[in-house]
Amino acid sequence: MADRLLADPGVRGANRVALYAALPDELPTRPLFEALRSAGVRCLLPRIRDGGLSFVAVAEWEALAPGKYGVLAPPPDLAAEQLAPGDVAIVPGVAFDRRGNRLGRGGGHYDRTFAEAGPHLIGAGYALQIVPEVPVDSRDRSMDAIVTERELRWLAGRA
Repeated sequence: MADRLLADPGVRGANRVALYAALPDELPTRPLFEALRSAGVRCLLPRIRDGGLSFVAVAEWEALAPGKYGVLAPPPDLAAEQLAPGDVAIVPGVAFDRRGNRLGRGGGHYDRTFAEAGPHLIGAGYALQIVPEVPVDSRDRSMDAIVTERELRWLAGRA
């Protein structure tokens, strides 16, 4: 996944890249974090907050500590930043379909956080997590691209 994303001009040229600290069943992001940081890209990781997520710039993976639900998160003393167009957010999911729909874990954190226009959203998962159809409703935000260990696919009109 890291190699595919690093080869993409939209990711390499992003102002900032927001990542997640993977749970055991998610596609790992630390190799991507390390490669982006080595290339001088500003990396942000989420902190769970009421109603969504806040994203915080992190210089070293070792600065992360277990937060809500045991997910690694930035320390509370670092200020959050607002993601904007020109940024990229790598988003985990339980399943994705080829139209860019995402099934999360049910908390709605990513959908609420990215309800408005903002960064390009790239759903990240294993190829086996790509399914024919994911149920959606009006609160769900679709992905602009999907990346797996096999491919990076920008969806029509979103690259």
